[in-house]
Amino acid sequence: DSYFFTQLRYDQWISLRGSGEVRLDHSSDNDLKFGTVGAVAVDSEGNLAAATSTGGMTNKAWGRVGDSPLIGAGTYANNKTCAVSCTGYGEFFIRGVVAYDVSCLMEFGGMSLEQAANEAIFKRLKKLGGEGGLISVDAQGNICLPFNTEGMYRGLKNNRQTMTQIL
Repeated sequence: DSYFFTQLRYDQWISLRGSGEVRLDHSSDNDLKFGTVGAVAVDSEGNLAAATSTGGMTNKAWGRVGDSPLIGAGTYANNKTCAVSCTGYGEFFIRGVVAYDVSCLMEFGGMSLEQAANEAIFKRLKKLGGEGGLISVDAQGNICLPFNTEGMYRGLKNNRQTMTQIL
């Protein structure tokens, strides 16, 4: 099926085949820092939504399911708390149920969005050995975009500002 074939992905797979090494699709070349795409939104009535599309992994185990499609691991939204979309090595986000954890820290721990998101990324995910980041918004429109990696592309648009950060 030539529609699903790309030379870049094939070359990545060939270079890793048999090595036992697994990489994010974009971690092997500094010029290829593209992968997961996430979005979080709040409407004028405070309803929240989150979506995540994975960038994938090269040389992953057959049948592996990442965190993006697992609600609570890589994606979560709850009108009582926040909407969250995560990126990074999925196994750690699955183990920590990171997106849901942010919501729980707010709902049951009384934390603000910023406190909860930072706790999840800088303390809990790090303790598991995981790297990555998240984007999040609460019903009041507060945002938090923490990451514990070298960089993470992110941007926001609301009725007050437009911001793009490429780190």
